Amino acid sequence: MSPMCKCADRGILFSCLKIAVCSGNSITTKSSTGHIVTEDLVRRRAEHNNCEIFSLEEISLHQQEIEKLEYLDKWCRDLKILYLQNNLIPKIENVGKLKKLEYLNVALNNIERIENLEGCEELRKLDLTANFIGELSSVETLKYNIHLKELFLVGNPCTDFEGYRQFVVATLHQLKYLDSKEIERSERIQALQSYPEVKQKIREQEQAYLLKRAKEKEEAQRRMRERKDRKEKQMEAELGLDSPDSLQYKENHQTEGEREQQMWRTAEDDEEDRRFWEEPTPYTPESRLETHRYIEEKRKAKDNIRGSKKREKPLPKLVTAEGKVLNINIPKLHFSLKDDEENNQFILDLAVYRHLDTSLLDIDVQPTYIRVLVKGKTFQLVLPEEVKPDSSSAKRSQTTGHLVVSMPKVKEIILAKQKLSTSVKPSNSNTTQKSTRSKQVEKLEVDPSKYSFPDVTKIIPEKEQIGQGPIKLQPEKIKETMKSNVDSENNEEVPPLI
Repeated sequence: MSPMCKCADRGILFSCLKIAVCSGNSITTKSSTGHIVTEDLVRRRAEHNNCEIFSLEEISLHQQEIEKLEYLDKWCRDLKILYLQNNLIPKIENVGKLKKLEYLNVALNNIERIENLEGCEELRKLDLTANFIGELSSVETLKYNIHLKELFLVGNPCTDFEGYRQFVVATLHQLKYLDSKEIERSERIQALQSYPEVKQKIREQEQAYLLKRAKEKEEAQRRMRERKDRKEKQMEAELGLDSPDSLQYKENHQTEGEREQQMWRTAEDDEEDRRFWEEPTPYTPESRLETHRYIEEKRKAKDNIRGSKKREKPLPKLVTAEGKVLNINIPKLHFSLKDDEENNQFILDLAVYRHLDTSLLDIDVQPTYIRVLVKGKTFQLVLPEEVKPDSSSAKRSQTTGHLVVSMPKVKEIILAKQKLSTSVKPSNSNTTQKSTRSKQVEKLEVDPSKYSFPDVTKIIPEKEQIGQGPIKLQPEKIKETMKSNVDSENNEEVPPLI
């Protein structure tokens, strides 16, 4: 491949690489050789399997800047589908123990030969698109994968070899599709007939490609040395700006010095970017890795500049110089403080976020105030009375997620009298009711001497019936009148009765 400008030789590959650089950097761990597969990364990508990796059957690790493939054959023995496209993997390794693996996608990596797949007994589909495979004879290692039906080698240097398709078709008898094109029976027969000649041509082209690769590696090392030298000179120039004379000049003209230094560094960065991207470079695994490292270095430099420009926010003032505790609500949460007189305690209801993890809450109850850290943000409230920190308790509401803190008061209020008065009240009411009832009963009991009910029998005055009625009653009547005459005295002043 002839040298070309870095700006235009990669196309989609560079855009994918930039996306990978900008996303997911915090998930992988970078060792001395580069980013590797970690258990944390695998668990994050196993959310569909409840983060369990021992029973994982499918995982996608694309665009993770992985530079070495390892541990998967130990952690995920049951893997059937493995996506590793758009990384920086230079070699297929540590997957030979995945006996159940059916589909392996390692497209857009730095792989130069096919190897270490003999143990993948159930492998049916292998995608090696857009790699750097130049040793086409390494395809022979796939003979042992008897279930392999589909193979993708598009975008590799070996596809430019004369007789490439005939060699692969004749070598792998189990294949049904090569580069998404079905292998006809007649095509396989013709490939087998011309296999010895095609194999000889492939060997010769491989030797030429290997010599070319050796030169490309030497050229890549030379460029890396030159770039390292330029970087050292740049660092020396920056140290020269920090000499005592320049420091004294900065003290006198700090603002102007900062502006000039910033302008100088910006110009140097722009010149370095222009030189790097316009330098003709062949598309090789080394240039792809160099581009990735350069982009990552620039990104880190920008992050450092942004971090230095960001001013650290002053810590909130919780207590004044006189020792007075202040009320603070930095997270801006709604709250309510209830005085529970029955239980002699204060109840704080803090409306923390419903789905907030409880581990992000830090509660500190003091005798005169309470402090709650919500994701590092301080909420502080002064209490009306002293409380008992040791007897306080905190819990989360299962419905709203609010934080409820119960703080017993120090001063214990004896509520016996209040309880007695409250208990006597109903007895007083009962006595009053009884007294009123008794009074009402007394009113109903009337003295018969003071009250006389009319005698119905005496409504009509009784007349003397002398000479009337039966003869038997007349003598008795006479006797009664005589007795009444004997008992009474004759008073002349009283007129006679008619």
